[in-house]
Amino acid sequence: MSTWNQIYNPLGSAGLSTIAAAIPVVTLLVLIASGKVKAHIAAIIAVIVTNLITIFVFTMPAGMSIRASILGIVTGFFPIGWIVLNVIFLYQVTVRCGKFELLKRAVGGVTEDRRLQLLLIAFSFGAFFEGASGFGTPVAITGAVLIGLGFSPLAASGLSLIANTAPVAFGALGTPIQGLASVTGLDPYILGAMVGRQLPLFSLIVPFWVVWAFAGWRGMKEVWPAILVTGVSFAIPQFVISNYINPWIVDIGASLISMGALILFLKVWQPRQLWLSPALRGRDESAATMTAAKPLDKTPLTQGELWSALLPWIIVCILMLIWGNGAFKAWANANFVWNYPVPDLDKLIFKVPPVVAKPTPEGAVFGFTYLSFTGTGLLIAAIISGLLMGFSPLKLIAEYGRTIRLCAISLITISAMLAIGTLTRLSGVDATLGLAFAATGVLYPFFGTLLGWLGVALTGSDTSSNILFGNLQKITSEQLGLPPILMAAANSSGGVMGKMIDAQSIVVASTATNWYGHEGSILRYVFLHSIVLACLVGLFVTLQAYVYPFTAMVLK
Repeated sequence: MSTWNQIYNPLGSAGLSTIAAAIPVVTLLVLIASGKVKAHIAAIIAVIVTNLITIFVFTMPAGMSIRASILGIVTGFFPIGWIVLNVIFLYQVTVRCGKFELLKRAVGGVTEDRRLQLLLIAFSFGAFFEGASGFGTPVAITGAVLIGLGFSPLAASGLSLIANTAPVAFGALGTPIQGLASVTGLDPYILGAMVGRQLPLFSLIVPFWVVWAFAGWRGMKEVWPAILVTGVSFAIPQFVISNYINPWIVDIGASLISMGALILFLKVWQPRQLWLSPALRGRDESAATMTAAKPLDKTPLTQGELWSALLPWIIVCILMLIWGNGAFKAWANANFVWNYPVPDLDKLIFKVPPVVAKPTPEGAVFGFTYLSFTGTGLLIAAIISGLLMGFSPLKLIAEYGRTIRLCAISLITISAMLAIGTLTRLSGVDATLGLAFAATGVLYPFFGTLLGWLGVALTGSDTSSNILFGNLQKITSEQLGLPPILMAAANSSGGVMGKMIDAQSIVVASTATNWYGHEGSILRYVFLHSIVLACLVGLFVTLQAYVYPFTAMVLK
């Protein structure tokens, strides 16, 4: 089959072409936010609309468009859907054998206050899983834990999404930074250091933001010392590790220090008044769906009960560290892999200037790296935990079947959404949107940061956004006389705030919290938080560019 060059201005007008390029993602978000269309139906409709736009507006050959969609569908299940399925399986196993009740008592033993539980679980504990594995794992785990602790579905899902922002740029042992370095040619250590000069401020803000979103201003003020301890004990290590050690272990180190600091602080300080309400302050439509919670058993756990409650999560932590290790991934991907270059698609589509310096072929290979998938590590952790907790192999298989039925619709939704992301990338639709941001001139530091936000909202991954727009950021900043390292890093830092509104993360959250069919409610709740936080990052990068340029100088 002949090659095809991407076209970024198919309508001869930058404005009209940008509007056409925005139709797929706008269609998806509007349908989900309306609450009148189920998420999986909305995603399927958006896939069809995206194909129509790429074929009839962007002139992508129909065969290529359909193949790209199918590649995205398969990629949606492996690895993203595979993570969700196995996290929910692990959670179901711990619930069935009663170990989750013990975990609730263990967390309640640290603090019964819902605001402080949010800090410990959604922010610090979630940051650990972001650092260890990323790609949807932290939201899936923290959402499931919070719903198990008795939070309302909207609180558990929405707040898990908001909390999983500041750590994202260093997630999966620095994978977004490595992806950014690979497309820009910039030193990953310097890129990590620059991101480490942008995000610590937001690592300090986000814990306050999460508690404020949950309990309001007054509720937040009552626990400000604990929030400050959580934020400072994460932000300072995030800066120090990223600037003076390496970008690979930032989240692991910062999250462990933050968890430890908060737990130690709560041994000497507790709020005067406990906040026990499980629902969001103000209107929480999900609260009506909750059954009356059983009073928490306050009997102190024995040492044996504590370890048995923590055992599944300790196993997960150990395996996620192994699965996130580069040496393990390299070994597994060399020996347990099936690569399938998609016929009539792989390396037949070319990105062209001004998005790249010279025509570059786009790969379209489905890499079935079945052992190194994060979801495989989670499955093994769930099986080991189940066997140690007394499950027979047959009982585990039956529970897995129940989990598949539970997650089926969500898996279809995630796959359809990845089809949209893959198709917009291979067709150049997302590059057209990126070029619109790049045309903002002196305001580019602000809008370039929002380009990273858009990239994550489209692809569901900071790594994918960096690979998608990283080189465009470098080229545009050089043309405008801005430091390329600043704007490349801003793509990643701005991108983290788009994580909470990307469609697949919302589906992961709704699945983890057992609140199927309410993805629109979750999107409406987090959307304004995402926009405001992304704009704050953009303003900070603008200050770095024009007011405090010394903060954009990294010496290594």
